[in-house]
Amino acid sequence: MASAIRGKDLAGLRKINAAVVLRALHARSPQTLSQLTAVTGLSRPTVEGLVETLSALGWVAGTEESPSGRAGGRPARSFRFRAEAGVVVGVDIGLHKIVLQLSDLAGGTLARAREDTDPEMTGWARLEFLRARLASFLSEHAVSADRLLAIAVGVPGMVDATGRVRSQVIPDWNDVDLARRLADAFPCRILVENDANLAVVAEHWRGSAALVDDIVCILAGRRIAAGLLLSGRLHRGRRGGAGEMSTLPHLGLGPAHKSLNWNGERRPGESDIEALTRAVADKDPEALSAIDDFARRLAPAIAALILAVDPDLVVLAGGISPLANAMIPSLTEQLGHITQHVPRVTVSVLGDDVVACGAARIALDAVNGELLDDPGSLRPLH
Repeated sequence: MASAIRGKDLAGLRKINAAVVLRALHARSPQTLSQLTAVTGLSRPTVEGLVETLSALGWVAGTEESPSGRAGGRPARSFRFRAEAGVVVGVDIGLHKIVLQLSDLAGGTLARAREDTDPEMTGWARLEFLRARLASFLSEHAVSADRLLAIAVGVPGMVDATGRVRSQVIPDWNDVDLARRLADAFPCRILVENDANLAVVAEHWRGSAALVDDIVCILAGRRIAAGLLLSGRLHRGRRGGAGEMSTLPHLGLGPAHKSLNWNGERRPGESDIEALTRAVADKDPEALSAIDDFARRLAPAIAALILAVDPDLVVLAGGISPLANAMIPSLTEQLGHITQHVPRVTVSVLGDDVVACGAARIALDAVNGELLDDPGSLRPLH
């Protein structure tokens, strides 16, 4: 009995130590055995054995590096985290488009794709389209089933704690467990999250708010919603509805995007936003009036959020990003009439990829959280 308990204790300790070594390599690669011994506090024989185990699992690979950066001499054995051992996919799907982002386990972007979708497509047809587009995207980039570790999908509308969608934008998806409906086709971890929440995650990771912990991110295009990051943590609210401003009709956000409908000159194939952006750059009076009107409609909702959470930064993201710089002076002026303090207002640098980028981030967090706690928990890779 005592030996069995000791065996379990040793196995548990080895699992903890393996996680320590893998975390060290995930944080910085490559590292020599001596460096790993110093940073982990483990003995060299222990580190060497754990590196062999992690290599067999496919998470670590050997490399060569000259000691102390000196030329000549026998290269020291060094090891790196294999970011290429697995991939995650971030997806943004709404009424008008789908955006996909493929990332390795270090967060490097391997591929992106964007495709317009028919807004009249039924919810069930959209689900089949999502399955098919994901499958083709993975095939195009030669992603095998054993390398796909997680998919995260951003959707318009509320997503509750169980992952069920509560969407007025895609009514057929109301009360649908989207993750379960994708799991049959993709045997990996699947997450579903509100698109505006993913936008604020992306801005904090790779965007305009990388060094800020209290953020309101306005995701605006044909619909307007907000993602909130408070004290560095995503704030979903009790039922996942934090920031869903467009559900309040008296704010007038529903028709706000009509201010950006452009009836002026446009080039073949240009969208309203593209044509309006060009007209604003040319100082067209009607175009400037249009963005002022949009800012006026948007200001009360943003002001309400500013007064509620007192953020350090407001980020304008989504479809309006190309216009946002021109809109900021009017918006900040409007906010100044409503709030006691106007925080800094800036523009997303992530453009149309913002939601898919945030989706890739939460997929990485899910995988790395599991992998770096227990390297043996995910299937071995080769």
